[in-house]
Amino acid sequence: MPSLKDVKMQITGVKKTSQITKAMNMVSAAKLRGAQTKMEAFRPYAGKFNEALRNISANMKSSQFALMQAREVKTVEILVVTSDRGLCGSFNTNIIRMSERLMKKYEAEGKKVSLVCVGKKANRYFRKTGKIRAHYIDIMGNFQMFNARAIAQDVAANFIAGGADEVQLVYGSFISVARQTPTTLHFLPVKSVDTGEEANTAKSGQTGAYIYEPSPEEIMDVLLPLYTNVMVYNAMLEVGASEHAARMTAMDNATKACKDIIHNLTMVYNKARQAAITGELMDIVGGAEALKG
Repeated sequence: MPSLKDVKMQITGVKKTSQITKAMNMVSAAKLRGAQTKMEAFRPYAGKFNEALRNISANMKSSQFALMQAREVKTVEILVVTSDRGLCGSFNTNIIRMSERLMKKYEAEGKKVSLVCVGKKANRYFRKTGKIRAHYIDIMGNFQMFNARAIAQDVAANFIAGGADEVQLVYGSFISVARQTPTTLHFLPVKSVDTGEEANTAKSGQTGAYIYEPSPEEIMDVLLPLYTNVMVYNAMLEVGASEHAARMTAMDNATKACKDIIHNLTMVYNKARQAAITGELMDIVGGAEALKG
């Protein structure tokens, strides 16, 4: 049985750890409010932007625009968005695992795969593969639209130059405080609305043709680069909110685990103290009996 001093030191150490995890839980909860507000405010804009782009691109030929050109897929680029910091449970691990499965799937099909990693966690994990084309670290703590624009322009330029025939975006989607799921999104080439989708839209009651000024082609020239910026920024917002939610949950679970450990150690401490007291009493009684003899 461990000594009283050892058990007491363990209890003290776990109590200090519990204080740290509780403080981190409170900090993450405060940061989550701001990140969730920004994400929820941007979601309608991203949805409407996507819808407007799809409406304008209806029946347009993909060969008209560089970011819409579909070609035989020989090289695939995966844009992976994770957080810079850990201590958020399996959140980053799930994103990395999905990216790894996607990478293995394309490689099994005989396609070459390259990676663009946003966040330290993805960069640190995939660095050993030697497939990272570009990485962006130390920005997820306080990112702005210009960060997303730089990433999107880099990926788009590589696609236009023929460095990749297809781009997939993998990130953590915020569902609720208790649930964040890894998500894969087709990023490039941008797909236009086909005839079947238009027919479904017509059946749902949304009919009619739009007249654009200036021409749809000129609008698309402006919207397509903005579309890539919006999609990357939206993914970064989702990951930012998901990171704080996952860390808050992980720290709450850690605090509860510390309480359980303290309870178990207290029982061990009490047993050890009781055994020590019993031993001392036996020594006293044995000494008294020896004096009587």
